[in-house]
Amino acid sequence: MRSVLPAVAEQLFRDIQKTYQETSQIPNDLLIALTPKDLQYSIMLRFVFGPCALQALDLVDQHSVTCLSSPSGRKAFQVVGGSGTLYTCFLSCHYCPCPAFAYTVLRRNEGLLCKHILAVYLCQAMAVTQQESVSDQQMSILLSRTSAP
Repeated sequence: MRSVLPAVAEQLFRDIQKTYQETSQIPNDLLIALTPKDLQYSIMLRFVFGPCALQALDLVDQHSVTCLSSPSGRKAFQVVGGSGTLYTCFLSCHYCPCPAFAYTVLRRNEGLLCKHILAVYLCQAMAVTQQESVSDQQMSILLSRTSAP
């Protein structure tokens, strides 16, 4: 399925993925900006995604993202937010049930993503997403509990 992100965001995730495949480093360097390249990514993340970039990196550092996969191939991502609330996010339709996504992304159209979806993209790019297998029945129950904003 084609992503709904702008080309600059997609390229940024590809660059981050390539860099971290080569260096095998966890995203701490993005926050600390030890090298010019890390500083470049940190600045680019903030430029493209705004203030939620640093919050998303905090979620990545806290290992807050889990990919749930079912035998039928369905995927959902669960992100534990800063307040401890569990959000079920879907990259396939670019959706998070958090209030920030509903207000900033959907209603005001002021951002591309909320911090939860950005954390999922960053974890995917850096291959640090926790993985969990669930049955098709468990996935159906999970999907039926996900409410719209």
